Amino acid sequence: MEYELAFVALIASLVFIGVTGTYPGGIIVPSYLVLFVNQPSRLLGTLAAALLTLLCYKLATRYVILFGRRMFVFMVLVGALWAYYWIQLFPLLYPVSLEFRVIGWVIPGLIANNFQKQGVLSTTAALITVTVAVYFLGLILKAAI
Repeated sequence: MEYELAFVALIASLVFIGVTGTYPGGIIVPSYLVLFVNQPSRLLGTLAAALLTLLCYKLATRYVILFGRRMFVFMVLVGALWAYYWIQLFPLLYPVSLEFRVIGWVIPGLIANNFQKQGVLSTTAALITVTVAVYFLGLILKAAI
């Protein structure tokens, strides 16, 4: 049922975007996050990596012209680097951090891209709304089956 829920999250994202005009961190991001709702530390780690990616973007734009496709590629690459560093360095600095990991390589960059376009608060609110709604819909469907 979990993998079917990812497809439901994709449809829910599309409906949410159509109704509100706000992207929940990207069309596919809630599909990944709903699979890890029972691991809140991974969700927090992913959001932290996205915020660090946004910070790197803001610092880089002082020296480099980034817009359009270049901005998107920059966000995805830097998000992937943060995910990689999170996996490699964080356990060395803080040994209990195995649960505090990043979800995927691309997800932080997608979230950071929407942070930059829509703002952190509205993107986070949309992301939480869609992810939680799909999670509870999954619980209802699981109980019905």
